[in-house]
Amino acid sequence: MQNKKGFPFAKQNYVLMLVGVGVVMLGFLLMALDSEEFGFGILGLTIGPVTVLAGFVVGFFAIMMKSKSE
Repeated sequence: MQNKKGFPFAKQNYVLMLVGVGVVMLGFLLMALDSEEFGFGILGLTIGPVTVLAGFVVGFFAIMMKSKSE
């Protein structure tokens, strides 16, 4: 087994991870912007959590995706 030097992921993986983190932060921001009491509006109960879940899916995909060079 060869020991490669360098980063464990390709540039595309890191970009997708950053996009995933950005989407998660956007989801939390959407939940915080809900104007209903205790966050019981459409942003706090539906759109925000779905956005956070989508960000975690993007992050998971970024980690599991193999680079083209392998």
